[in-house]
Amino acid sequence: MFMILRTIFGMVVGWMASGVFALLGRNSQAALTIRPDRRQFLRNAALGAVGSVLALLGAGTGLLLWPRKTGDFGSALTVRAEDVPPVDGVPYRNIQGKFFLMHNSDGLLALYTKCPHLGCTVPWVGPPDSANAFQCPCHGSMYNYVGVRTGGPAPRPMDYMAVTVDEATGNVTVNTGEISERLAYAPEQATPYPV
Repeated sequence: MFMILRTIFGMVVGWMASGVFALLGRNSQAALTIRPDRRQFLRNAALGAVGSVLALLGAGTGLLLWPRKTGDFGSALTVRAEDVPPVDGVPYRNIQGKFFLMHNSDGLLALYTKCPHLGCTVPWVGPPDSANAFQCPCHGSMYNYVGVRTGGPAPRPMDYMAVTVDEATGNVTVNTGEISERLAYAPEQATPYPV
């Protein structure tokens, strides 16, 4: 019984739809008899092609310029107590956070790896290549253990980040979103660390 009702319903709806489409077809045939000339066709095709290319270029440029947060830079990162370097030891480098964690007699200092001159990444170069210094590979700026400029075209010392110490566990939190500039090193810039 259900099959018969479904078949009758399909036939009635199909008959009504075909009538509506026939009426629409008769009214639109008058518009189809007017054909554009060759000049209009070429103009519309050229404008359509240029519009499509410009839309794709605009979308690509927009996606290229849209800022994307990559990695953990800009947030607070935790450095385990085991990774904290000893006093005057080789600095701990965090690639995602873009900082070096230094430990001198005043405490801990997180130095931003970006050179203040033109923004190159400054690596730590230890012995035997250097006498424990940061050396910018782009323009030759040099910095000592606490990031103070010792040579080259850089206008100031390396920037540093806010550091907090969890005294219960010995873990260190570096806030990579809080970067400070300085003109010289001061002991207050280092955060005391219980040894």
